[in-house]
Amino acid sequence: MLLLRCPLPLLLLLLPLGSRPQKLPTRDEELFQMQIRDKAFFHDSSVIPDGAEISSYLFRDTPKRYFFVVEEDNTPLAVTVTPCDAPLEWKLSVQELPEEASGEGSGDPEPLEQQKQQITNEEGTELFSYKGNDVEYFVSSSSPSGLYQLDLLSTEKDTHFKVYATTTPESDQPYPELPYDPRIDVTSLGRTTVTLAWKPSPTASLLRQPIQYCIVINKEHNFKSLCAVEAKLSSDDAFMMAPKPGLDFSPFDFAHFGFPADNNSGKERSFLKSSKFGRQMSPKPRVDLHRVCIGNKNIFTVSDLKPDTQYYFDMFAVNTNTNMSTAYVGTFARTKEEAKQKTVELKDGKVTDVFIKRKGAKFLRFAPVSSHQKVTFSVHSCLDAVQIQVRRDGKLLLSQSVEGVRQFQLRGKAKAKYLIRLKGSKKGASMLKILATSRPNKQAFPSLPEDTRIKAFDKLRTCSSVTVAWLGTQERNKFCIYKREVDDNYNEEQKKREQNQCLGPDARKKSEKVLCKYFHSQNIQKAVTTETIRGLQPGKSYLLDVYVIGHGGHSVKYQSKLVKTRKFC
Repeated sequence: MLLLRCPLPLLLLLLPLGSRPQKLPTRDEELFQMQIRDKAFFHDSSVIPDGAEISSYLFRDTPKRYFFVVEEDNTPLAVTVTPCDAPLEWKLSVQELPEEASGEGSGDPEPLEQQKQQITNEEGTELFSYKGNDVEYFVSSSSPSGLYQLDLLSTEKDTHFKVYATTTPESDQPYPELPYDPRIDVTSLGRTTVTLAWKPSPTASLLRQPIQYCIVINKEHNFKSLCAVEAKLSSDDAFMMAPKPGLDFSPFDFAHFGFPADNNSGKERSFLKSSKFGRQMSPKPRVDLHRVCIGNKNIFTVSDLKPDTQYYFDMFAVNTNTNMSTAYVGTFARTKEEAKQKTVELKDGKVTDVFIKRKGAKFLRFAPVSSHQKVTFSVHSCLDAVQIQVRRDGKLLLSQSVEGVRQFQLRGKAKAKYLIRLKGSKKGASMLKILATSRPNKQAFPSLPEDTRIKAFDKLRTCSSVTVAWLGTQERNKFCIYKREVDDNYNEEQKKREQNQCLGPDARKKSEKVLCKYFHSQNIQKAVTTETIRGLQPGKSYLLDVYVIGHGGHSVKYQSKLVKTRKFC
């Protein structure tokens, strides 16, 4: 057995001290199932059980350490750490077991205190470290034997977290697997309803394991784990139950979601059925956050929402056998305005965020308050291309497809009014930023060269570095470059699915930042800069991103570049 279920002194005492060779580690499944059912067995223990997820708590600036033992070399190992309501700093390291404990020694064993001192005084070899609030994991198909230490620290606040470790990752698979496209699609958008659809988890469709889907709805932000959702909710907050069969697309009573009920309609479907829900009416602050689990369906309509309000939607696949979950890529949507507010008014010089459902359209209106010679429209399409049409007093002036950042300058006319029609992509929902101004010097987004590709120099690749170049402009801007290690099977299709050109450097992990620098050239032919990215691992693939940040603080991302270091040098 790999992960012992006992305090450290007893753990060390139980290490095999005989001279006979050990067998490949196995797990007594009957004993394991008995022990993981006894939750008190691992409460506040410093030993991680094999194949079971543990939940624990960290006080701010107070580190915590966990142990487990790998008895044999070449053992598969997977460790997953899930932060809940605060970022974590964690490190996984390993150190050799005492000679007697490794099964290679002979004679009488060393006293327990000597063994403990021999292990705990050594720092060990660091295998992996991470800082942030993502669900992160360490996976190795062949790990050395030794005493493994997992050190965790929260520097922001007291927080919950979860840890899972196993030596049989191929057979266990407690976390549901995500489909090749893990996004949530907004298939229908109304004034009070949003219909969501997603692709099923292969764990359910192929492996036939029991999976249910839970949707989380709130008005603040997306969540990266179900653990984070549960930490946000207070102990008295209640979760909505799944709707009755046949009522999936009927209006739901969202009275506890901050929305008033319409008279007594929907009383039969009301979620306020128990005294526990009644306690929600207490004067303490209420969290506008709810979770609804809908079984194994992959389409759902959320109803009774407020018009013209932005909501964030997260989807979690939950393995009902293990009660462990995996997060889909969250999305957000703004419900439609009331019928009388079909056209959005653009303010001169102010950036407006626009969300368009798949195959949908949005109308915007711009009416400069003063006479003007020219009017400028700056559009930044976050995802796929969008169609833009501009009419002045009914006359069509512009009709083009916009991908990335585009700027259009049109001749003005006294007291003119402009109607802008934006049509979304057929592939999925569209997001964009738009600015309209009658002031020629007002520029929302940084200027871009015609070619926003990143070029990698193959001859300059080494085992630990790559050299890249990109074009700039005559305008002095700040450029920041980021790197992220990806799997070898990462391809262009995956890269495209993850692209959101409107997400800036503030959405990236600090550990992914390479550098930032200012750059420009009056000679546009020489507006090119190069950078060598060092400290990379041999034979690994990396996704490189360059952000250009304008004077107004808005950023635009160049096309991502996939590079790979040499394996042998």
